[in-house]
Amino acid sequence: MKSTVPCLQKGDLVGVVALSSLVEPEKLGEAVAFLDELGLRYILGDTIHVKHEYLAGSDEIRLADFHEMVKNPEVKAIFCVKGGYGSARIADKIDYALIEENPKIFWGFSDVTYLHCAINEYANMVTFHGPMLMSANKMDDLSKKMFLQLFSPMEIQYTEAISPLTTIAGGITRGEMIGGNLYRLVSTLGTKFEVRTEGRILLIEDVNETIPVIDSMLQHLKQARKFEQLAGVVIGSFTQTGSDEEALHSLMKEYFADLGIPVVAGFKFGHETTNIAIPLGTEAILDAQEKVLKILPGVHV
Repeated sequence: MKSTVPCLQKGDLVGVVALSSLVEPEKLGEAVAFLDELGLRYILGDTIHVKHEYLAGSDEIRLADFHEMVKNPEVKAIFCVKGGYGSARIADKIDYALIEENPKIFWGFSDVTYLHCAINEYANMVTFHGPMLMSANKMDDLSKKMFLQLFSPMEIQYTEAISPLTTIAGGITRGEMIGGNLYRLVSTLGTKFEVRTEGRILLIEDVNETIPVIDSMLQHLKQARKFEQLAGVVIGSFTQTGSDEEALHSLMKEYFADLGIPVVAGFKFGHETTNIAIPLGTEAILDAQEKVLKILPGVHV
């Protein structure tokens, strides 16, 4: 279990940063309007207005922006506004001791998966896998509601009331939630930020990847022996694969059906209108028979 982080209160100041691809500042309106809706004040990091080729500023600028938000005692949460690519480029320069000394909410997904792995492991801190603020206008009401978990500790219970779920392999397990974007998880392999799966429940999701490419990535994880000591697998949204759900489930069965651990598909975690935010690094229980995922809170009072 990683350390939970202090919860937010109405009126708190939060930091808004871009640690990956460059941002179009003119599209920020909905993002900051949503923070207003949540009753939060915000400061925009330097990365919101600068660009360096395809990145939101040079590695030095993105790193400094992140460190400033971590160090600032007024800032109670750090929200990433956009994914794309670039967070891996600063991972080895981040001061993880600084994060551990200044625990606060860190939120994002997709490319930010790389930093979730890094912060969970090296700062021993819970982080939040949730929609980027730039997509505030595309989020449905349920996805918006999930931000409320930041204001008071709440256990998340995901059932078929949210979306239809498919049991790939039965059983019940408990373990720490880890994972995120499949492509980014594979890119951690062979680095000091390599995703650790032993005794953990792995979440995977992706967008714009075909079934053969997803197969290739799963094969890479398998050969890296990342499936051997897993506690369970939670399969999120795989959107725009060019194939139907049946093809995806058939592939998932090939990899996960015989591991002797519970595996359930159909969770709305990922690149979709419904993107349910969850804490990574807290303990969860996955019941593949009842098709229920319960996750402990990521914040404390």
